[in-house]
Amino acid sequence: MSSFTTMRHPLTASAAFAAVLLCVSFVSQGECQATTPPPSAPCSTYKTCDTCVPNAKCLWCFTTNNCTEYPVSWLLPPASVCQLSQARWGVCWLNFEALIITLAVVGGAILISIIACCCCCCCKKRRSGHDRDEERFARRREEIKQRSEERKVERKARHDEIRRKYGLMGDSDHPYSKFENE
Repeated sequence: MSSFTTMRHPLTASAAFAAVLLCVSFVSQGECQATTPPPSAPCSTYKTCDTCVPNAKCLWCFTTNNCTEYPVSWLLPPASVCQLSQARWGVCWLNFEALIITLAVVGGAILISIIACCCCCCCKKRRSGHDRDEERFARRREEIKQRSEERKVERKARHDEIRRKYGLMGDSDHPYSKFENE
């Protein structure tokens, strides 16, 4: 019982140390999160594409040459805001339509490659299981064959012994010994 209580003290001390460390880390994270970023300028103040698109909430439209807020309630900006082929978001050199198509192609390629890798891994796992089964069956076949050979040798020895007992097994030096005894 005394060994249990001595083991309990280091565990309690470790738990207390971990709790204090956790509290200190939360307090220091809370201090870091207390700072607020300065408010950014509205999108309409930007007059060029290069100053507009670095802000994630802004969208530049080449047909109207103005910077508007990206309508985050919609995944794609509606045509009333700007045509997809004329809208720029993130970078000026790539229109929104091409960005969506590129991201869809890259996402599809990644998804197809992940599915192909999963299928290859599953097939390889099944194949290795099949190989293991085949190996097990071959081993079992070999064991059965070996036991059969052992039984065959035992039967031959038993038959030879019976032949010797009844005198059916003569001098085995030459094959005509049976005819000489008659």
